[in-house]
Amino acid sequence: MADEEMKQKVLDELQKKSGSKTKFYFNDLAKIMDMKPRVAKKIVNEMVTEGKLTFWSSGSTTMYSLPGVGKQTASEGESKE
Repeated sequence: MADEEMKQKVLDELQKKSGSKTKFYFNDLAKIMDMKPRVAKKIVNEMVTEGKLTFWSSGSTTMYSLPGVGKQTASEGESKE
């Protein structure tokens, strides 16, 4: 599958699950793509750069979400666009 198709697959899955879960671990995203971690990481990083995903880090844990979704949006002053 091409990178663009993989990106769309991730977005579709995250939108489906957004009602119950807003943040996802990298391993969750790699599982959706069914790819090796190195290849999946490249695609996830591209999605963050393109603004299709945002990431949140506590310093020890990194999680990914759709832009403008989740509790941190309001607390960090981000706006839904």
